[in-house]
Amino acid sequence: MNDIRIERIRTIDLRFPTSREAIGSDAVNKDPDYSAAYCILETNTGLEGHGLTFTLGRGTDLVVQAVEFLGRKLVNRSLASIVENMGAFSRELTGESQFRWLGPEKGVTHLATAAVLNAVWDLWAKAVGKPVWQLLAEMEAEQIVSCIDFQYIDDLLPQEEALAMLQQSAKTMAERKEILLRDGYPAYTTSVGWFGYSEEKIRRLAREGLADGWTHFKLKVGGDALEDLRRGHIVREEIGWENKLMVDANQRWGVLEAIRSTNQLAELKPWWMEEPTSPDDILGHARIRRECKPVRIATGEHCHNRVMFKQLLQAEAIDVCQIDSCRVAGVNENLAIILMAAKAGVVVCPHAGGVGLCEYVQHLSAFDYLRVSGTMQDRVIEYVDHLHEHFLDPVRIERGRYRMPVTPGYSIQVKPETLEQYAFPAGSVWSE
Repeated sequence: MNDIRIERIRTIDLRFPTSREAIGSDAVNKDPDYSAAYCILETNTGLEGHGLTFTLGRGTDLVVQAVEFLGRKLVNRSLASIVENMGAFSRELTGESQFRWLGPEKGVTHLATAAVLNAVWDLWAKAVGKPVWQLLAEMEAEQIVSCIDFQYIDDLLPQEEALAMLQQSAKTMAERKEILLRDGYPAYTTSVGWFGYSEEKIRRLAREGLADGWTHFKLKVGGDALEDLRRGHIVREEIGWENKLMVDANQRWGVLEAIRSTNQLAELKPWWMEEPTSPDDILGHARIRRECKPVRIATGEHCHNRVMFKQLLQAEAIDVCQIDSCRVAGVNENLAIILMAAKAGVVVCPHAGGVGLCEYVQHLSAFDYLRVSGTMQDRVIEYVDHLHEHFLDPVRIERGRYRMPVTPGYSIQVKPETLEQYAFPAGSVWSE
């Protein structure tokens, strides 16, 4: 990898006009244009690293500008000089002395960091000829730990405990790898229950889902309370009570309303209530969880960073940890969150609604299974059937399960014709 040198970073503001298409919406994000701040690390060898951060249209240009700024730190560096200490490189991006003020480690700057770091992981995996999940799973425990920034989280997860967990899991990984490649990873579908779908469409999609092997379904809620309940019973009539139904409010309610609504929806026997209130309200989630048992509480797709996840876990505010591949600082920070969740005994079920998120998170769940939790019990990855046709290595779903990618990289590379067609308004290039 010493011979691979990054010569320039190319950025693209990628936007799909999904607000004008019948893909469905939720209670809060009512007109989403699925978009991404996309970057390409171009090297002297022709090998490229691709990364993106999911956005919803307006504002993507701000993330692209932040990616351009952070990307300059990679130009004229060898891949080896970056990956030999990925933790230090991650801190170089998140701790940039002046740029950090705009976060720190949250918002636009953190989204941009995720795109850049994920592009490095894509390049690294391609350079060694492995998909990212396999690259991670086969690392020595010490190398994985070196990728993580333990600052602010070592009161929950000391570095030596993380190391011990990873060393122990390595002893039994081979058997789990065989199972993963043979059986795939469990998934759930969100395609049945978007807002705006007619009763006939909900019923048809539920029946089609059952025929395709799905056993876990998610319904968007947060509208009129009685209408939410009516739609929930429609889904239950179709999928039965032996299959799992989750409900997702997408941050629609305040704490008191979330408690009332969650308890009202409890008759649907939801497997979890997702994002019942503001993603920043840790104590609010804790109260909702206490007052809505036995309904489990899930959140995480909008949590800024590992510190927020740490507090959610310490406050016993969630039952399900929903990591996102690019809301936090990419692979590096997600490694920390996965390990903290294991320490707290909380299951990890990634968020995957958006451009490329299904392609990304399958790698993270595979790592969790192979090197951290050691189990798929009560764990599922979200699947949303949108825009996969634009990727060179799209996700493969069979009978409600993810089939692990075998192509080297992070499965995130978008087809050239798509980049050209949906660039908004045009890409730019940074080089030295």
